[in-house]
Amino acid sequence: MPLIEVNSLNVQFQTPDGEVTAVNGISFVLDRGQTLGIVGESGSGKSQSVLAMMGLLASNGRATGQALFDGQDLLTMAPKALNQIRGNRVAMIFQDPMTSLNPYLTVERQMTEVLQFHKGMSRQQARVRAVQALDAVKIPEAAKRVMQYPHEFSGGMRQRVMIAMALLCEPDVLIADEPTTALDVTVQAQIIALMRDLQRDHGTAIVMITHDLGVVAGLCDEVMVLYGGRAMEHGSAESIFYQPTHPYTVGLLGAVPKLEQGDHALVAIPGAPPNMARLPPGCPFSERCALAEPRCVNTRPTLSAIADRPAVFRACHKRVDEVMRYADALATGEVSV
Repeated sequence: MPLIEVNSLNVQFQTPDGEVTAVNGISFVLDRGQTLGIVGESGSGKSQSVLAMMGLLASNGRATGQALFDGQDLLTMAPKALNQIRGNRVAMIFQDPMTSLNPYLTVERQMTEVLQFHKGMSRQQARVRAVQALDAVKIPEAAKRVMQYPHEFSGGMRQRVMIAMALLCEPDVLIADEPTTALDVTVQAQIIALMRDLQRDHGTAIVMITHDLGVVAGLCDEVMVLYGGRAMEHGSAESIFYQPTHPYTVGLLGAVPKLEQGDHALVAIPGAPPNMARLPPGCPFSERCALAEPRCVNTRPTLSAIADRPAVFRACHKRVDEVMRYADALATGEVSV
């Protein structure tokens, strides 16, 4: 049985302009020790998909489908039962540690509270474990700094505190929402290495949400590319990076700055992400796609396996060889996105 199995997850929000579907029918499976990267532009549904799994949607949000953790559906679970799992067996690193940490409480109090609730430890026992966790994420003078407030830590150190808090109970699943955003590249590399080490030591499964393809390349086993709340492509990290089969994936990879780029301008995907309240009837990427044809605008492609690569799924009407020729031409500068 997979550790995490998500089937046809949908997330809708009721707004003054009507119902907005932020996530539309995504599915994935995650086993112990695996890392799944969920990538895409801002507003593609990355964060809302995992917030739905954790029962943390805004009050006007609603999730349907299935999100099975160890065979139990998180979406239909009673709040009391879900609270026993959140922070204990499934933990989350939020995008902004400054707003996720309580500015009125010391780091020690915020960490010991988790252990007292989930593990039944005394305050003293929990404090010892909290210091050990801060030591594990390489925070210097952990015994002293644990008594400080969040504003006394730098951005990188606050992110390490968040990782330490998420790993206090040695969770089976760690969900990391943009864990390296706004951090300099040196700290990014340290945090990625730290997560890799913790995964190796504890067999933790990780869901990594990011728009940084470099982070994905360094950590993830599988990648799911989202656009307009839908999965455009899903497969191994190797296949996504070296043989992308969807024009949107090709565009994302083409927009990554390269050392050998020299004086050449960055390649950008034209246009803007779609209005989620008024998605086109066909492929959500059709309005920005260089390979779009009339059926792309009117008929939504299904996510299906590729004949010679059954572990790779794509939602595109164009033939794989056409997309790959386009990718080669883009890489050599023969065409633009």
